[in-house]
Amino acid sequence: MSDRDARTLPPLWVLIFAAWLIPALLSGFDTYMQNRLDGRPPEWRWVLFNSADWLLYAGLTPIVFRASRRLPLRRPHLSRNVALHIAGAFGMCVAWAGLGTLLRLWIFPIPADLTIWKFLRGFMSWVFTTLPFGVGVYFALVGIEHSFFYLAQARERETQAARLAAQLSEAQLGALRMQFNPHFLFNSLNAITVLVRDRNTAAASRMLELLSDVLREVLRSDATHETTLSTEVEFLERYLAIEQVRFSDRLRPRIEIDPGISKATVPRFLLQPLVENALRHGIARRASAGVLQVAARREGSQLVLTVRDDGPGLPAALDPGAAKAGGVGLANTRARLAALYGDNATLDVANAEGGGAIATVRLPYHEEKGNA
Repeated sequence: MSDRDARTLPPLWVLIFAAWLIPALLSGFDTYMQNRLDGRPPEWRWVLFNSADWLLYAGLTPIVFRASRRLPLRRPHLSRNVALHIAGAFGMCVAWAGLGTLLRLWIFPIPADLTIWKFLRGFMSWVFTTLPFGVGVYFALVGIEHSFFYLAQARERETQAARLAAQLSEAQLGALRMQFNPHFLFNSLNAITVLVRDRNTAAASRMLELLSDVLREVLRSDATHETTLSTEVEFLERYLAIEQVRFSDRLRPRIEIDPGISKATVPRFLLQPLVENALRHGIARRASAGVLQVAARREGSQLVLTVRDDGPGLPAALDPGAAKAGGVGLANTRARLAALYGDNATLDVANAEGGGAIATVRLPYHEEKGNA
């Protein structure tokens, strides 16, 4: 439901009152017609009582809704919450009967011989009268509240899925634009030309295969939001193999991945923008050879990925406090992490000890059950 739709809806208490008003009117009409069918004049006090008694539960309905939200009927506390709801249903019957008894004393004349014992006996009689129907009404309201909750949850999942699909498409297009960067293509094609000119057909064929593999992965129509770490590293190795032609001996990549976490899932195209950022702002600004280190490790329930370069590092204005550093690529990466994992994932960029910059991604560790 959009904010605009929510603003056009009446308050909750109005909806609850309107929902209970229908059975209240029908109950009063039933009492009136029963009197007429029996050939007796309408007993307006009973008409009023039977109608108002239904509206009493309108005042109790928000309490039931709140209890339903606080005690959802789902694991891991299903048995406990069911027991508490049963107790709550009896409590609502007692409250309903108590309010009904007071309402009856207000509408009808108080008998002269009324004693506390007679009052309590009448109250208990009314409790047991309302018990079967009251319990049914209580759990019906719990079911309604749960239906609204699951409906809202389903809509949220649909919205989340649509947002993730849009962000995945954006990531694919961003990677594609990067691959078609004029300088990148020029250097790649120029390198292939040199290899062909030198009759190094094996290296030229390998270069074309790498380009083909990178573009094929970017353009996959069946791509999911996540992939295995091993698959992501394979894509990154192809990308770095192409970039090594551009940087020649100036780029020295090091990939250090613990084999035990190769099946861990990561967002697709997660490492590429981090590496691209390190190449552009770190390695490219060095006159001599530079080291680009990509590492992954598990820390408890978290997967930690780092991309480090030994370039000039971040400007002083961005470090310390460089958690929000970076351009569009890093901003998109942060947005995708937030969409997939909420506050459980972070991307920080800071100056590394000993020089250079380091990008650190922390996200929940879990392994993919199916194929990437």
